[in-house]
Amino acid sequence: MLGFILSVVLLFLILGGIIASIAGSAADDDSSISENSILQLNLSYDIPERTSDNPFSNFDPVSMESKNPTGLHDIVKSIRYASTDNRIKGIYMKVDFSPTSYGTLEEIRDALIEFKKSRKFIIAYGEMMEEHAYYVASVADKIYLNPSGELLIDGFSYNEYYLKGMLDKVGVQAQLIRHGKYKAAGEPFIAEKMSNENRQQIESFMGSMFDHFIRKIAEARKKSADEVRNIAEKLLVQGPADAKRYGMIDDLKYEDEVEEELKKKSGVESKLKLVSVESYHKKAKEGKLTAKDKIAIVYVNGEIVTGEGSDAQAGSDKIATAIREARIDSSIKALVLRVNSPGGSVIASEVMWREVQLTRKAKPVIVSFGAVAASGGYYIATPANVIVAEPNTITGSIGVFGMLLNAEKLIKDKLGINVEKVKFGEFADLGSPDRPLTEAEKAIVQKMVDRTYVDFVNKVAKGRNLRFEQVDSIAEGRVWSGVDAKKIGLVDELGGLDKAIAIAKQKAGIEEYRLIQLPEQKDPIETFIKSLSGEASAFWLKQQLGTDYILYMQLHELKHKQGIQARLPMEFEIK
Repeated sequence: MLGFILSVVLLFLILGGIIASIAGSAADDDSSISENSILQLNLSYDIPERTSDNPFSNFDPVSMESKNPTGLHDIVKSIRYASTDNRIKGIYMKVDFSPTSYGTLEEIRDALIEFKKSRKFIIAYGEMMEEHAYYVASVADKIYLNPSGELLIDGFSYNEYYLKGMLDKVGVQAQLIRHGKYKAAGEPFIAEKMSNENRQQIESFMGSMFDHFIRKIAEARKKSADEVRNIAEKLLVQGPADAKRYGMIDDLKYEDEVEEELKKKSGVESKLKLVSVESYHKKAKEGKLTAKDKIAIVYVNGEIVTGEGSDAQAGSDKIATAIREARIDSSIKALVLRVNSPGGSVIASEVMWREVQLTRKAKPVIVSFGAVAASGGYYIATPANVIVAEPNTITGSIGVFGMLLNAEKLIKDKLGINVEKVKFGEFADLGSPDRPLTEAEKAIVQKMVDRTYVDFVNKVAKGRNLRFEQVDSIAEGRVWSGVDAKKIGLVDELGGLDKAIAIAKQKAGIEEYRLIQLPEQKDPIETFIKSLSGEASAFWLKQQLGTDYILYMQLHELKHKQGIQARLPMEFEIK
C-alpha cells in the first residue's frame, strides 16, 4: 500500500512537471508581452549561474512546490534585450536581502548601467535593504524605501568557524599538510584561532572589495567616496529618515505610491503591466539564431571533484567532455570557460586543465571568472588566451594541501573499539584513521604536496608568461581580489561574461554568432527521481539545524575530500 501511494504521488509530480513545461512553452509566445510593459527584477534569492531546465529544481517536499530560480546569464540577457524592446518602458527592481555574492551582483549591476544608455527608467523599491541588494539598487534613477523599512549599510564583516575545540571533544585530530603560508584551507580544523597570515590576506582582499563597493556607490549616488565610507563605517543610517537625510535613497514611499509613479512613467492608467524576468528571459533573443558560427560557454560551477559530480559540482568527466565537444565541433569558433568555483581535487583540475590546453591549440579560449575562481578554479584557467574577472572576484589561492583524520581517541577511548591489523609493506595503512601519521609518513605526504605545488606554479608561470619566482612570490595559497589579481598579472581584463564573449568574438574573427551552453543539462525527470530523497533530506536538515547547517556540511564534506586538494582556504560569506 505504501509503495502504491508513493508511486501515485511520484506520477502526480511528474505529470505536474510535464503540464508546467507545456504551459511554460505556451507562455513563451513573444506576443504575450503588452505595449507599455515594465520588466520586474526580484533579486532576493541566491542567483545561480544558469537557469535549470529541471521543473523540479529546488523542490520543497513539504509545500510540494518547486521554484526554479532564474540564472545570472538569463537575467543579464533579459536586461540587455529589454533595452532594445520597444514594448518595455523601464525596469522595476524590488530589492531586499540578497544572499548572492558581490561578483555575481556586479554583472547584473553592469548590465543595468548599460541599460540606462537606452534612456529607459530604472526604479528600485525595498522594505529591508542590506549592502548586497543596495549595491545593485544604487544604479537606479530613483531608490525608494518603505517609510517603516530599514537600510543596512554597516560595512563588510567576515566570520569563520574554528572547529578544533569541537574535534578535540570527540577525539578526532585533523592532520594538515600544506605548501604555502597563506594556504589556510583546513586551518579551522587544526587551530582555535586565525593565523596572522590568514588574517593578513583576508584583510587585503576584503579591503580591496570594500574600497570598490564604496567607490561604486559614491559614483552612483553622486557623493564622495569619503562621505559614503563614513556613512558605512559609523553606521550613520539607523532608520529610514537617516537613509533619506544622507542621500542614500531618494524618498520614503509605500509600494502603492511607487506603483502609481510607475504607471505614469510607463503611460498606463489602470493596472501596471509587469513582466517578470522569469518569463521574459524565455523570450529574450541573444546573438543571431540563424548564424552558422557558434561560441560555446562551458560552465565550471561548484567544487571540483573527480567523475561526473552532482549538479552543484564541477565533475572532471562532465566538464572535460564538454570542453572536448567544443574543441571537436568545427562550427564552434571560440570557447568561453565560465568559472565559479573554489577549487577542489587536484587530479580533477588537472584533467580539465589538459582539455583547456588542447583546446587553445585549436581555437581561442577565453576565461570568465564569476564570484569565486580560486585554487583549482584558477588552475584550469591558466592555459587560456585571456582571463577576465570582476573587480570583486575572489581568485588566486595558488597552493595545495592534504588533510588526513586521526580518530584514534574516538575509536579507542570513546567507542572502545580495538583495531587489529595485518599488512604487507611498511606504509600499507598510510592514512588509516585509527592512528596518527608517523614522521616518515608526514614526510611522504609533504613531498607529494610540494611536488603538486611546484607543478601548479609552473603551469601558472607558463600560461601567464611569468617567471617561476614571480608566481611563487604571489602564490603560497594567497587569495586576491579581481582588482589586485590584475595588478599582479593573474588576470588580463576586468569585466563580466559579456566582455569575455566580446573578446572571444574578436579573437575568433567572426561577426555573427550564436551562443550554446555546455555541459548540456540532464533530463529533468531522471534528475528529479534520483534526487528526491536527497532533496528531502537536505530540506529537513536545514529546517532542524538552521544556521548550523553550514557547520554540518563542512564536517560532512571533510570525509569526502580525497587526495591532494587545491581549493579556497575557507568557507565564508562576506556580510
